[in-house]
Order: sequence, then C-alpha cells, then structure tokens
Amino acid sequence: MKKGPSISLAMIVKNEEKWLKKCLNSVVNVVDEIIIVDTGSTDKTKEIAMNFPVKLYDYTWNDSFADARNYSLSKASGDWILYLDADEELYVENNNLFFDVLQQEKGHVFLVPTINYYGEFPANANKSYLYASHRIFKNHNGFKFIGNIHEHLNIQDNPNKIISSKMNFVKIHHYGYMDSVVENKNKFTRNLRLLEKEKENLDYSPWIDYHIASEYYRGKYYEKSFQSVNLSIRRFIEKKQLPPPLLYKLKYDILINTGSFYGAWPAIEKAITLYPKYVDLHFYKGIIFMAQKKYEEAISVFHHCIELGKEYNPIFLTNAGNSGYQSWYFIGKCYEALNNLVEARKAYRHSLVLYPDYEEAKFRITEIDRHI
Repeated sequence: MKKGPSISLAMIVKNEEKWLKKCLNSVVNVVDEIIIVDTGSTDKTKEIAMNFPVKLYDYTWNDSFADARNYSLSKASGDWILYLDADEELYVENNNLFFDVLQQEKGHVFLVPTINYYGEFPANANKSYLYASHRIFKNHNGFKFIGNIHEHLNIQDNPNKIISSKMNFVKIHHYGYMDSVVENKNKFTRNLRLLEKEKENLDYSPWIDYHIASEYYRGKYYEKSFQSVNLSIRRFIEKKQLPPPLLYKLKYDILINTGSFYGAWPAIEKAITLYPKYVDLHFYKGIIFMAQKKYEEAISVFHHCIELGKEYNPIFLTNAGNSGYQSWYFIGKCYEALNNLVEARKAYRHSLVLYPDYEEAKFRITEIDRHI
C-alpha cells in the first residue's frame, strides 16, 4: 500500500480522444484520484476516461480556462494537486522518491520541468523548448487559477507560501504545440479571440499583449507579433515592472527570423544585461555577429552558450538546441567562413554527437570531406 500524502490529478478536457489514454496511463500509478472536467466533448473522450478510475464532471464552457480549472480544483480531495492537459504525459523517474519528497516538503508549490515539443511527429527532444512551471501544489491553501486564457496559479497573491525548487526527477512532456496539433485544434483563432476579449478590460495585464504576440508569431505574422511584444514590454515598464525574459526572447527571435540583424544590434546587449544567464539571448547575439561577418566574436559567443547550458535555469524558456547542437553547428559555419575546415569539421562532429540525425551537420561534413 502506498504511504505518504494523497495526490489528485485535476484536468479539463474537450475532444481529447487522441491523447487522453496516453496521459492517464502516465499518471495512473502515481496519483490517488483523477478529476476530469469535460467542457463539451463530442468525440470518445468521456468513453476513454471511464476506462480509468476517474471522477468525471460536465462543465458548461464560459470562455474561461481559469473558471474551468478552478471547478476541477473544487472537486479534488488530495493533499497535493497535480494538473495536466490531455496532450501531456508525466514522467516520474522514481515513484517512491516522489512520494517521500511530498511527504517531507515544507513548501507549498513545486516547479516541474516541462519539455514543449515543436515541429513534426515523432517528437524529438532536440526540437523542444524547456521551461518549468508550477504544476504541483498543496490543496486547501488558497491556490486558484487566474486569467481566462493562459491561466496560471495566483502565486503572487500568496506571498507567505514557500516556492519549492523544481523536481529534477519529474518531467512533463507536452505535445500541444507540435505542428499538426495546432492546425487540427485551430488554436490560433480560438486563442486570439479570447485574448482580444481580455484586452477589453481597462487595466488588462501586459502578459496579454505578450500572448497575442506569441500567437501571431506561431502564425508567422511577424510584423503584428513584433508590435504586440513591444507593446507588452512598454506596458510592463509603465507599471514599473521589469519585463520578463520571455518578452525579450520573442522580440529578438522575430528580428532574427526576419533578417533584421541591424535592428537587433546593439539593442540586444541591454536585454543580455538584464538577463545575463539567458542562453537564447546570447545565441541570438552570436547569429547577429555571424550576419555581420564577425566570425571570431560569434565563435566566442556560441562557446559561451554551451557553457551556460550546463546549468539550466528554470525561469527561462530555452530552446533545447541553443546551448548544444545548434551552437556547435554555427561554430562550424563560422570556421568554414574563416576557411578553417579542420576546426569546422570538428564542430560539426560535436553537433552530431548531441543530435545524430541533424542533416545539416551531416551535409556540411560531406561537403568539407570533398575539399580536404
């Protein structure tokens, strides 16, 4: 018999027949209670759910993810709550250690590393963004979700709660932003509608402009995305708050993607001053140096990215490759530009060690071997 505190899984779902079984299989031996709130499924979601020991509730959708999630919390009886989406899977390296940590924990919230995959299936860890979010928290401690879209826990409303370190032996795999999933769910249209509705509030959060920018970015509407992320930065500053690192990542990501290298330089230096350990900002700086044909400087920056990547910082949304195979690949490109083919080949080999199927690095090695 399992010892220690009880754990409730709280979920909201709608038309998740493709994902729900995998999600529930990943947690069924970890949690004591599964709460599923269905907001209007018309497929086999409910039928799949009932093959598991779940407590299933219907909920009338009112355009608020926070309200639906809070309803799921109201049904949870466990000492701790874990929340997931159906397109996520939980991985616990050691169940006994997991239960022991919860039993001994004096804090109230855990940061759980999340691997957000992108691109096409099958999911590839080299094509993912790493982040940590508050996914496990103590029940009956005043926690609730806020925000009708991109909802989040009211951590700042609970200053007396102790925020715990992330669990290194627990991970969440998230597939919801892979290309075919986004297209099938038409998330862009839905999310943009709800976000624009949020902007009707006179004192809406600057985060709303960031989330609008993110939606436009995923839709490749880069000009609109750039306008929205700049608006978000400005509104955070007007509220006398430091703009979060995510905003600067998105801003310079847009400039790099649109080839606006001179628009990004030297302004990116200010962002790096604010967040000196953010790998992705340094990576963009290296790309800018390459565009300016400052290859030696770029090589130095990419090596710095590799060093920074040895210590993952959970407050940053980080591209998995920017501190690894991508930096080695661009080091190789820089050495090629300097006509140092021996060092270029070494760098490409380093890239392939980290990502054996990286076709671009394989091709560059083939081309170099033709000339050496």
